[in-house]
Amino acid sequence: MQTQPLESNTTNLIKLRSSQPESLKAMIKTDLNNRLRDLESGLQKTQTRLKEFETQYQWSTEQFISLFTNDKLQHSEDFDEWLGESWMLDKIQQKIAIIKEIEFVD
Repeated sequence: MQTQPLESNTTNLIKLRSSQPESLKAMIKTDLNNRLRDLESGLQKTQTRLKEFETQYQWSTEQFISLFTNDKLQHSEDFDEWLGESWMLDKIQQKIAIIKEIEFVD
């Protein structure tokens, strides 16, 4: 069986079977809310760290990435960390978006 790539505007439905559906639904909602809270906390920390780099080097993160990926800068521990924080920002934002778009349907 071959799977088709999902289009960005498609909605998929996940069905779960349980002998206690309301308890399961409440548990999943709680877990998702906790995960969202943790991700948002991580997002704030990552944004703070990026601002620190931007202030220290007087470049926006976008400028830094452009310079770094075009080999205009030498590798340093700070630059590696800055690049990692930028990557982390994207990943956290993607995960937050996924959780926020979840809708419980009956």
